[in-house]
Amino acid sequence: MNGIEIMSANGNQGNVLTEERDKMENDKKSELIQKRIDEAFAIEAQDAKEAGTTGYMARAFVQATIPHRRVEGIEFKRTNGNFTLIIVANSDVGLPFGSVPRLELAWITTEAVRTKTREINLGNSMSAFMRQLGLNTTGGKRGDIRRLKKQTESLFASHISCTYNNNVKGQWGIKNVVIASNAVLWWDPISPDQLSTFNSVVKLNQDFFDEIITRPVIVDMRVLKFLKQSPLALDAYTWFTYRMSYLKEKSKPIPWEFLQLQFGSGYSNNPHGTRNFKAHFLRELKKIKLVYKDLKLDLEPDGLILYPSPTHILKSE
Repeated sequence: MNGIEIMSANGNQGNVLTEERDKMENDKKSELIQKRIDEAFAIEAQDAKEAGTTGYMARAFVQATIPHRRVEGIEFKRTNGNFTLIIVANSDVGLPFGSVPRLELAWITTEAVRTKTREINLGNSMSAFMRQLGLNTTGGKRGDIRRLKKQTESLFASHISCTYNNNVKGQWGIKNVVIASNAVLWWDPISPDQLSTFNSVVKLNQDFFDEIITRPVIVDMRVLKFLKQSPLALDAYTWFTYRMSYLKEKSKPIPWEFLQLQFGSGYSNNPHGTRNFKAHFLRELKKIKLVYKDLKLDLEPDGLILYPSPTHILKSE
């Protein structure tokens, strides 16, 4: 009898601990949700020019994007209509993928447009640069420190091929570039706050520099940080504001299969894969609409219809 009473007491104590833990987790989730809502309201309340967060992204990486997830091998290909982007990696470091290189490309393009110089100063500490990108100075296998170092090496070592092929008109062209002529990173992943004697710098290849400062896509850097958890959301946001910079009338329906070819890294090329991609795209679209409320579109079972909308940042900025 006493044994049963003791087990019952322990069980009750366990239930109390479980309930307390669940309450703490729910409180954390509520705080995170509220923080995200506050961030979205702040972005809408003040335009990028006033906030000093106007940024830029190279058109080539908006028309066709780098991988969302790790890709086996050293070559990645993405096609959007007549435009094809091929990235060839250094076999020692592999292909860039995920949100980090996208944030870096936007930051580098913004600095190149702002300074009009090929030599981009990344600062004298790893943690300071990470804050510029909206990353956390967390270590470990899945931490941002490890991701930043790995993805930066992969990005700067990559070779890019941009091909335009219009078989109907018999037009074909190609441009081959590397991102960096040279780069020196004085980063200590073990002590990311450590100030180095020298600044880390990357000198952009001349062809790449010319490409990224020629009619870049204007973005709000706050939005990129807001969407940083999802490479697909980053890609879709920059693409939407790029399309709205020249869309003059209602678009024809854009099939989900076409959008999957452009954005859907890692999804099977079959109806099941397209359904999964569509579901993912629609989830991320809700996040984008929180911060890009003027975006006008219709969702149909077979695709997406765009309507002329203001670019997320007006061209005059």
